Amino acid sequence: NGRNSYSKTDTDASFMRMKDDHMRNGQLKPGYNVQTGTENQFITGFSLHQRAGDPGCLKPHFDLLEKYGRRLPNNLIADSGYGSEENYSFCKEKKIEAYVKYSTLDKEQTKKFKDQIGRVENLQYDEEEDEWNCANNKRLTFQYNSNRKTENGYTTIKRVYRCVDCHGCPFQEVCAKGKDTKTISVSMKNQEQRRQVRERLQTETGSQLYRRRKCDVEPVFGQIKYNRGFNRFHLRGLSKTTLEWGLLCIAHNFLKWETHLRLKEQKEIKREPKAG
Repeated sequence: NGRNSYSKTDTDASFMRMKDDHMRNGQLKPGYNVQTGTENQFITGFSLHQRAGDPGCLKPHFDLLEKYGRRLPNNLIADSGYGSEENYSFCKEKKIEAYVKYSTLDKEQTKKFKDQIGRVENLQYDEEEDEWNCANNKRLTFQYNSNRKTENGYTTIKRVYRCVDCHGCPFQEVCAKGKDTKTISVSMKNQEQRRQVRERLQTETGSQLYRRRKCDVEPVFGQIKYNRGFNRFHLRGLSKTTLEWGLLCIAHNFLKWETHLRLKEQKEIKREPKAG
């Protein structure tokens, strides 16, 4: 079914690199990619996937929520693993405000990154001429478009630019990696998306929302995996493991709700006036 691996003991499971790698050798183990949405540490939706990468799981996750009549969020807060052109486009289509970093956002602020003169982020774009200028003020002109389709059917259009005047350039070794010509492949749509994300995250609202991610979704996985000792599925097959994770989510929400009510009751008791 389009996968490049499967387990003989659970044919629905794909081989993935796990975060808990006790041997520290990057060994592959059969598993499922669990996607879980939270709000105030309550689980609002979940989905299991047979692919290891997170970027391609976002759209199917939300598609599943819509299938069962669940409301999509107004704001999406997620780590840089979800910062792809496809996901940004999907959020815009669904009118979801995306507070999602892309992979190089934090690195772009460092001196080491800025010194890498061959990176697209450090080249200057001339919109009027549709050309890129390198550190030696050489021009990279447009050559052709390159299309790439994701597993979800989304098509990314990348424009390929090339500099034909690299010979004798003092930056050729670091910029063109020793090649005769410097070539870059750029999605102009994604460049605009990244600009919008940078501006959104720099606002006071964006900064506050993104800071909430670590104290919202991470504790949920910590409670289930470590505090309750659930570090592997006990059932086999996509349908059964989905059911198993669903029961865990229900239990988590019930326990969270019970704690919420208890704390609320304690506050009300403290507010009651004492008899004179």
